[in-house]
Amino acid sequence: MIYEKHYVWSILLRLYHWSLVSSIVTLAITGFYINSPWTLTTLEGTGLYPMLTMRNIHGLAGYLFTSAILVRLFLLLFGNRHERILDMLPVTSRNIRNMSTTLCSYSYLHDCHDEERLGHNVVAGMIYVLTIIAALFQMASGFYLRLPENVFWQKWGVMLFGTQQHARFEHHLLMWYFIIFALIHIYLVIWNDLKNPDGITSSIFTGNKFRPRNIK
Repeated sequence: MIYEKHYVWSILLRLYHWSLVSSIVTLAITGFYINSPWTLTTLEGTGLYPMLTMRNIHGLAGYLFTSAILVRLFLLLFGNRHERILDMLPVTSRNIRNMSTTLCSYSYLHDCHDEERLGHNVVAGMIYVLTIIAALFQMASGFYLRLPENVFWQKWGVMLFGTQQHARFEHHLLMWYFIIFALIHIYLVIWNDLKNPDGITSSIFTGNKFRPRNIK
């Protein structure tokens, strides 16, 4: 079978993806340290200041995370047709059929693959939208914890989370959501790449995906 190459993911989306990956990894590592330091507290008095260093790295990674999410919000509205929110939700008959096909495929009820679709399948799209919403709450709780004296974040922090301790707890829970999401995401990308020769893994590097030439 002859396959055609199609440009699907813009450079902006790919930059968003890898910025999100690097920031989540950094935030998780530094967040675990901030929650439960694994170095001796006596190091704080030697001029190394590991907790301060970790907090600063955590803050910088948080700004990178925030920038990535803002870029994705922009692409949800103004990206190409594969990157926009309406292509990711079951709001059209085509998308509803794709959701049904994908769920059956993931459940091993049949081996059908929607070869017409180049962007995210609708199941993945809905999870991504949910993840963006979770990211907004993660950002809000993070800025509330980092800048409690700021009037803007104090107002929204109290409104959304109440006390800082509640915000810290929810911030920690959301971190686990992103870790579990990342693990499942990696598994499904590899699973899809093995079952369907559309170049899903390489597409996040090149922007290109493939489908049979007779599919329009």
